Amino acid sequence: MRALGVVAGLLASLIAVPAAAQAPEVQPAPKIAEKPYMGWSSWSLQATNYPGVNPDGPASWLNEKNVVAQADVLAAKFKKHGYNHVNVDAGWLGSFDEYGRPVADAKKFPHGMKWLGDYVHGKGLKYGSYLAVGLDLKAYNDGKTPIHNAPGCTTKDIVYPDLRKTNGWDMAYKMNFDNPCSQKYIDSIAQVIAGYGVDFLKLDGVGPGSFKGGERYDNTTDVKAWNTVLKNTGRPIEFLISWVLSHRQADVWKANTNGWRVDTDVECYCPTLVTWNNSVKQRWNDVVQWIDDAGPGRWNNLDSLNVGNGEMDGITEAERRSYMTLWAISNSPLYLGDDLTKIDDFGYRLLTNDEVIGINQAGIPARPVDQFSDQQVWYARNADGSFTVALFNLGAKPATVTADFAQLGINGTAKVRDVWDRKDIGRARGSFSADLPVHGTKLLKITPRSAVSPAVVQGTGATPTSVSLKWQGRSGVRYDVYAGNKKVATTTSTSATVTGLIPATSYEFTVVQNGNRSKPVSFVTPKESVTYEAEKGSPGGGATVYGCACSNGNKVGFIGGSGVLTMPTVTVPREGTYLVELNYVDASSSRTGIVTVNGTSFKLPVAGSNDDNWNAPQKDTVPIYLLAGNNTIRFGNPDDSVFDVDSIRI
Repeated sequence: MRALGVVAGLLASLIAVPAAAQAPEVQPAPKIAEKPYMGWSSWSLQATNYPGVNPDGPASWLNEKNVVAQADVLAAKFKKHGYNHVNVDAGWLGSFDEYGRPVADAKKFPHGMKWLGDYVHGKGLKYGSYLAVGLDLKAYNDGKTPIHNAPGCTTKDIVYPDLRKTNGWDMAYKMNFDNPCSQKYIDSIAQVIAGYGVDFLKLDGVGPGSFKGGERYDNTTDVKAWNTVLKNTGRPIEFLISWVLSHRQADVWKANTNGWRVDTDVECYCPTLVTWNNSVKQRWNDVVQWIDDAGPGRWNNLDSLNVGNGEMDGITEAERRSYMTLWAISNSPLYLGDDLTKIDDFGYRLLTNDEVIGINQAGIPARPVDQFSDQQVWYARNADGSFTVALFNLGAKPATVTADFAQLGINGTAKVRDVWDRKDIGRARGSFSADLPVHGTKLLKITPRSAVSPAVVQGTGATPTSVSLKWQGRSGVRYDVYAGNKKVATTTSTSATVTGLIPATSYEFTVVQNGNRSKPVSFVTPKESVTYEAEKGSPGGGATVYGCACSNGNKVGFIGGSGVLTMPTVTVPREGTYLVELNYVDASSSRTGIVTVNGTSFKLPVAGSNDDNWNAPQKDTVPIYLLAGNNTIRFGNPDDSVFDVDSIRI
């Protein structure tokens, strides 16, 4: 088709009679990762212990024959729905050549990786490959390996003298990019994989992240180097980093990659592909801090989608549907980890629902209204004025989940469509509820009949004389903020700090856009700002005081299981909802605390840093209803580990 376009352009220039010669029209290069990619990846089948999948021992599934079979099915049954990537993950590498460049395992891939790339491309599909960050230990060769096209450079020049190791498995030497030989080495590898015809590269074990941090595991210079060389290969290669990245370096990831894994492997490394608890359910918490980082050219990656094989998937049909729903509304790349030759009917219907796929490809990530319970509502406002709304029951018992239209900014009646069932339900006013099974979901498209209001107004901080608010809406339009009936702020952003308030006073706030009012929220300003240190409370059951770079030099850790922390008694003069600043440390993935206030409990997941830095406090603002006088606040979780607590501030 491109050749026909060029011929047509030449004919047009010959027929026309311009006054001067015209330069041929240059077609813009396709944008990389304009939408979340879709396709299939090999690792889930490598990782499973399901009978018969890896007959020659652990991680023995990957070979040329098996990949070709998956590509054939992807092209025949899934390509028409947008699935067009075949990504060969870990396991293809056999050795290194005389320049330390990767060489495929000839037993697994007898025709070589370029032949496989040509085969995949011949099916109208894209071809992906995999590497781990750092200099592989086997490529070092006592520092004697020369670097291709870099006279005088050897592998000794591209590492540190102490041969410090890096990546998520300590299976590579950390590269020193102060030496230009390192960039030359990365360039030589990029040219190899570009020669295979690769359209996609996953760089794995990247830090800070993968539950490791510090200088040894800071691979930001590697990522920058790879970004540079991939752009210079002459091929548009989409660039993903893995496996569970630290959000502390989100700006680096956004500037240099097309996506990042936000969580650990979804695979359970057990007799199925996944299980709900290990680790599908964790994604509902871990993706939240990354929501605002996603967009065209860069996407939050939730890992493989294993919902098509039935029994081998290891989860119920309700869980399979919820699994894909979260991936779709989060605009995660949709890459299947299942055996495509054994997709069951239910799985095929899930994976080829074009309305669900359309939500994913629209690129507007949904977010939770809140996560204080297992019954959650996630929402996104679409470009056409409709809303994507997903109801989830993440609990262990069937439950009713309700979307509050006023909270979402929906006024009057609205048309409701069940996206999974592909049918209109009718019109609803005020709310919509669904009875959901254990770990079940209902995915809706809600189209209001009238103008919408600012959505989900939340408090982000308070002092004795101010309250800070944020809400969901379009930037660049006028918003008026009211405290009661008094206008107290005007802004064109989606946040505001209301000042000049009276201490120890309850205020009801409303945000108004073009006369459309948000659902009001109420907060009490504190009489004075008071910090309550965790170590001055009562840790018990194994919870322990530790030193850290915290507000008073200490924190309480080992909360969870039998470990609990009761904070010092919190005293306020007036009953109501206070915006409490929680200072905590969570250097793992998102941990959930059960917060019990005067006998009433709620769940509190927080953002984790995934970098093993347990010395750097983080902050969150939590709305907590307090009684006038003394209050008891306790942190715990009988079923899981909790974040360390530094202090709370009111």
